[in-house]
Amino acid sequence: MGRLFGTDGARGVANTELTPELAMNIGRAAAMVLISGSSSHPRVVIGKDTRLSSDMLEGALVAGLCSVGANVIKLGVVPTPAVAYLLGKYNADAGIMISASHNPFEFNGIKIFNSDGYKLPDELEERIEAIVLDGAQPYPNYSGDRLGHVMIADTAVDDYINHVVETVDYRLDGMEVAFDCSNGSASRTAEKLFTALGAKCHMLYDKPDGININDGCGSTHIDNLISYVKKNSLDAGIAFDGDADRCLAIDENGNLVDGDFIIAICAQDFKRRGKLKKDAVVGTILTNMGFNKFCDREGIKFVSTKVGDRYVLEAMRAEGYSIGGEQSGHVIFLDYCTTGDGQMTAAQLLSMMNRRRERLSDMAKLMSRLPQVMENVTVKNESKSLLDTDGEILNAVKNAEQALGESGRILVRASGTEPLIRVMVEGDDHEAIDKIAKDVAGVIKERLS
Repeated sequence: MGRLFGTDGARGVANTELTPELAMNIGRAAAMVLISGSSSHPRVVIGKDTRLSSDMLEGALVAGLCSVGANVIKLGVVPTPAVAYLLGKYNADAGIMISASHNPFEFNGIKIFNSDGYKLPDELEERIEAIVLDGAQPYPNYSGDRLGHVMIADTAVDDYINHVVETVDYRLDGMEVAFDCSNGSASRTAEKLFTALGAKCHMLYDKPDGININDGCGSTHIDNLISYVKKNSLDAGIAFDGDADRCLAIDENGNLVDGDFIIAICAQDFKRRGKLKKDAVVGTILTNMGFNKFCDREGIKFVSTKVGDRYVLEAMRAEGYSIGGEQSGHVIFLDYCTTGDGQMTAAQLLSMMNRRRERLSDMAKLMSRLPQVMENVTVKNESKSLLDTDGEILNAVKNAEQALGESGRILVRASGTEPLIRVMVEGDDHEAIDKIAKDVAGVIKERLS
């Protein structure tokens, strides 16, 4: 994990850890690394979510980019995948999204995309870090007509919505669906998008005020969505995160359909229609073991990567696979997009339901989920590196592995986006794995907190 960039961009408390000065220098360095020599005034598109600090950081990034000669196209409030798509449509050389995804409003982040719409690989992020943190290269000192200027893309939201609509091969007419927009980026797009596809939309948490993003809503807080779907007898519910690059689904009975189930449903459907390239799907080391059993039964090859949709995407691109993603709801349809897209995922899933005339609860029966427990331990970022060297922690993990045997597994990892150590345990006995997870988390807390 880098010094500035985690698994999903640079992230921190806005104006404390992620300051305007730092944002300006990240913009400068990104332009130097990504677009040097491409033209006298390369283009960079910038999108943002609804956080109070997004305007501040946007201003800093714009200043940094223009100071090194880049022209900036401001997209306004849009989902992260809109930035990845629109930079190609608008012939830009790079894209930047200002968002901290599912984190509380006081956090913010900077995600950077190259000219092809892909998140940066580690080596390019390290070059940016070296410029910003080590002064590996001086920033250009431009003036006069070498400075960049700013444009506003008034059609950004409509252009993105039209793109998603074009990927759906069966409309949603007759469906009633609740959409929890997390008071984030989907608040700008979801109702117009799914109405255009024919659904009757019930909109929840789509009135952002700068501080209510992810506040008791969205993909990390789904209880209210579950209650609403059941109370109103809807076909399904969809919950987005703050920047709408992922989603979770709720079936008509109020049961969670997470990313593993969504990927399984889509992969099976694609395979039956001859659209699943190389009959393979990509997940991560956190993918539930029940998904592996589903793949074995369906004759689908399962490819596992490190946690982070960027690593899923790298594996997909390397081998030309069509579907991949994470349990958290990041799902990538590489035929249509270059990053996780919660609204595209929801559109594809709902379209399959309507085309097949099946309830989501029945479609989700294709896979059985092995009991899984997650414990989070809050630590300082600088303490994360001790996770793999502390003897007592390593011994606790070893004892847990022995207790689980071949019927389960334990995974202990540092979060790439938050100051957390995550302890995940899977097994047949929920009570037993819950105790194991709490015991190991207790040791980590004692040693690192």
